[in-house]
Amino acid sequence: MLPAAGVPFVHHQLAQAKAAGIDHVVLATSYKAEVFEAHFGDGSALGIDLEYVTEAEPLGTGGGIRNVASRLRGGPDDPVVIFNGDVLSGHDITAQLALHASRDAAVTLYLTTVDDATPFGVVPTDADGRVTAFLEKDPHPVTNEINAGCYIFKKSVIDAIPSGRVVSVEREIFPGLVASGAMVLGFVDSSYWLDLGTPAAYVTGCCDLVTGKAPSPAVTSPADFLVLPGASVAADATLSGGTAIGARAVVGAAASVVGSVVFDGAQIGAGAVIERSVIGAGTVIGEGTVVRDAVIGDGARVGQRNELVGGIRVWNGAVLGDVAVRFSTDG
Repeated sequence: MLPAAGVPFVHHQLAQAKAAGIDHVVLATSYKAEVFEAHFGDGSALGIDLEYVTEAEPLGTGGGIRNVASRLRGGPDDPVVIFNGDVLSGHDITAQLALHASRDAAVTLYLTTVDDATPFGVVPTDADGRVTAFLEKDPHPVTNEINAGCYIFKKSVIDAIPSGRVVSVEREIFPGLVASGAMVLGFVDSSYWLDLGTPAAYVTGCCDLVTGKAPSPAVTSPADFLVLPGASVAADATLSGGTAIGARAVVGAAASVVGSVVFDGAQIGAGAVIERSVIGAGTVIGEGTVVRDAVIGDGARVGQRNELVGGIRVWNGAVLGDVAVRFSTDG
């Protein structure tokens, strides 16, 4: 639900689903489940039928999928598309669905190639596109194809996942299907892909959505920056690099904001420099302060002429005075 190019991140995934012809979506929620329905309602504003299922206790990737089975529609052979909620992708969902149907697959996984696969689990495939194994992180991976976080299941496969307990699709369901000889396919697509699992990746993804590097049906006019309604930006301030300025935010005279996400109601003082950072809702950044590669929490107050760099984190509501001090994770 964090803002990304002016809307909650999951809005982009819902828009992609709609563009691929999907008209019924179930959000499998857990942490802060109430915020989703409060924002999206029944999905009618997006042209979809939206439902919600909440896990009372964490059930893992497979258990979470099984937990929504009763809300899914269609017959046992119909496809169900599953998105990981923290992945930004421009891959061709329609083509993945077509491959799944043409081969009558049990599961079709979206795979992407990366230059360095060592931080990821890898998914080797044979010459026919069938998945042969699911391998955990290894210093010498056998392939650079990784699980990219969008699956198509036959509904009957979901119904067969054990219910009421923690289940991992990566460690239990997918390897079990491969071992049984079921048709598990890899759909390899080299389009834009990014896992938003870190603050730096989140900032990158948000900026890429604003500029159009990361395609989304929810972004109709890509640009070098985005200023939401009600924000105020001084005439001599500079915005660039996919920066997004939230509603009611204020950017002062001669300030520079590069490749950053500024939440609603934040205030950037005159002459401040913000680069590759997140500025929380209602936060105040003092005049002449430099914030680089940092996350400043909601409602924080940062005084004048400070320097916060190198991965520094400032908690919600924290107060830093006008002390002209450099704060950095490297000391």
